[in-house]
Amino acid sequence: MIPPERYESLGELLRDALVQYKSEVALIEANRKQEARRLTYLELMREADRVARYLEDAGVGAGARVAICMSNQSKWIVSACAAFSRGAVIVPIDYKLTPEEQLAQLAHCRPECLVTEWPVFMRYDVSALPAPHVLVCEAPSGKPVGAATRYEDVLLGKGPRATYVPRKRSDQATLVYSSGTGGVPKGCMLSHDNYLEQYRTLGLLYPLRTGHRYFSILPTNHAIDFMSGFIGPLASGATVVHQRSLRPEFINHSMERYGITHMAVVPLLLEAFEKRVREQVEERGSVGEHVFEALRQANAALTLRAPRPGLSRRLLRPVHEAFGGKLEMLFCGGAFVDAARAQFFYDLGIPVVIGYGLTEAGTVLTVNDLAPFRADSVGRPLDGVELQIRNADPHTQVGEVWARSRTVMLGYLDEPELTEETIVDGWLRTGDLGFLDPSGQLHLRGRSKNMIVTAGGKNVYPEDIEGAFTSVPCDELAVFATGYVWPGVTLTEEGLVVVVRAPQVTEDDAARNALLEAIRVRNGKLPDYKRVSGVLPYADEFPRTASMKIKRAALADALRLQSPRGAILPVGA
Repeated sequence: MIPPERYESLGELLRDALVQYKSEVALIEANRKQEARRLTYLELMREADRVARYLEDAGVGAGARVAICMSNQSKWIVSACAAFSRGAVIVPIDYKLTPEEQLAQLAHCRPECLVTEWPVFMRYDVSALPAPHVLVCEAPSGKPVGAATRYEDVLLGKGPRATYVPRKRSDQATLVYSSGTGGVPKGCMLSHDNYLEQYRTLGLLYPLRTGHRYFSILPTNHAIDFMSGFIGPLASGATVVHQRSLRPEFINHSMERYGITHMAVVPLLLEAFEKRVREQVEERGSVGEHVFEALRQANAALTLRAPRPGLSRRLLRPVHEAFGGKLEMLFCGGAFVDAARAQFFYDLGIPVVIGYGLTEAGTVLTVNDLAPFRADSVGRPLDGVELQIRNADPHTQVGEVWARSRTVMLGYLDEPELTEETIVDGWLRTGDLGFLDPSGQLHLRGRSKNMIVTAGGKNVYPEDIEGAFTSVPCDELAVFATGYVWPGVTLTEEGLVVVVRAPQVTEDDAARNALLEAIRVRNGKLPDYKRVSGVLPYADEFPRTASMKIKRAALADALRLQSPRGAILPVGA
């Protein structure tokens, strides 16, 4: 790990790393079960220089914006390295957004150049693109790209090296759009100091090194993967592995083939991993299940104080081999992490490092340090991070989380009033609710705007209740107050409803009864004021952010249009 204290910018740090680790493998790109590309740090440096030469010729210099809109692949990182070497501000655009949403962000940020890929590019009306220069990769040879430039042609270019443009820590490095779980996307301006400080603090706890292989499966446009799947690995001499197809069988193949040591996941993917492990155990019959449980409990007892990877891999070899045999830890954040699920993986010898942060704070504010592992919290503040709980409830001590750190953003682009509301005297108002326990661990309870106040004056957090129903037989679920979905509901009619995506429920009486019974049983274990009164089946996938948080406002709008209140199925006593 290169100490970041000596550098003024990400471009300077990456420039040094590409030279220092020149013979190491920097990037591996797999497409299904075939390896598509492999670049050493030296080869990455050469490709980035050719792209930087194109950017220089296009007039991209200090402070100019370069938008990148493509799926996870090696060219994403090559393009970012090139942009930073030119002193540009990178604007990561979510490639999963609709063309209209992407164009709205591009019109807002006004980039000098857009770097994209053919599947995204072909959805645009090229004449409407608000960028004077467009670089498109993987365009078929027979397909015209209009005024755009083919990425592959740039890589074939020759000539003098691009001119490196230095930047200072106080200068802007990125413009990252954050929509949260509802509302209009906001452009968060993050500085080089924000990222260098984040890299320093995370490196104190979880340093990467040469030989580590990080599996980048979250969108690199998101804050989590931008740091842990781009800046962190490259500044440490590690290898970043991309898999172009994210179907489970290809993810598993890449983990085994490349000996993945680290990866970041969201809670939904962690849930899928647990399901896979349990299915494999069930296939071995009752005897196999008993043996597995005995070994898991033995490993839990032996790793109570700290992880012991070597021991865990010997005790639970089949489980570890299913994840490639080299996996050291999973980073998980972006949404609420089920404590029981995190504990399950820790007991298997695969620590789940739970973190909490938001785009406006760089990436991470708190993280579990595994000393010892705590599945019930989101960890302690990172070095240099101060937290306060403001306006706390005198009984529960739950209040809004405020944070102060060098990683807090510069502000929102063209939104001075919103910036002043969000950053007050250097403190970031996160909008999240939680409390600090005596050991300094942060416990989250939900978003302030999602909090429900019952008729009896109790505060209820939907995210908290959802955790009680995570194992019911459905694809997705969310808890809403009926009045949030159907405004105008009177206080006496107000109740909580579980929205489930379970297509079979509408077609199969047995499936519906099984779902209702599972919810009824779990509902009965909740305090009265937290219990749901009904279940609302919903056919479509829930709208989610890049970090897989539910867009509650968008989902409520869809429910209001598609489902009358009479569609709610009563849970019963």
